[in-house]
Amino acid sequence: MTTKVSLAPAPRDLQAVHQQFEQWRRTRRPGTLIPAPLWAAAVAVGRRHGWNRTAGALHLDAHKLRLMAGATASVQRPVVPPAFIELPAAPPVHGCDCTVELESPRGGRLRVALRGAAPPDLVALSRVVWDGGA
Repeated sequence: MTTKVSLAPAPRDLQAVHQQFEQWRRTRRPGTLIPAPLWAAAVAVGRRHGWNRTAGALHLDAHKLRLMAGATASVQRPVVPPAFIELPAAPPVHGCDCTVELESPRGGRLRVALRGAAPPDLVALSRVVWDGGA
């Protein structure tokens, strides 16, 4: 009794990578390693269609293909923007002309006009207004 095996046609992306490998195999010199772009294409197809199926279609070792997938995963990490950026402190201002106005939730108000003087510690000044301490 014979068993008929029907193979589903390979997906187009797998066929395209297969053609790239065949072209490389026809033109390479003996002993030449598979170029990184071909490995990357094989890994991409392998992630979509399975390691064994891809390795079989491309005539590669499935274990080596999985190893190459691990190697490319560690190299191609997405770039994550920094969560914190430290900016340099502004140089101290010696003498300024400005007005500082503070108002507390209880209605207390403080207005300080600075003319050519060094700016006060605004945190301490605001605590006086907000906390009512002196």
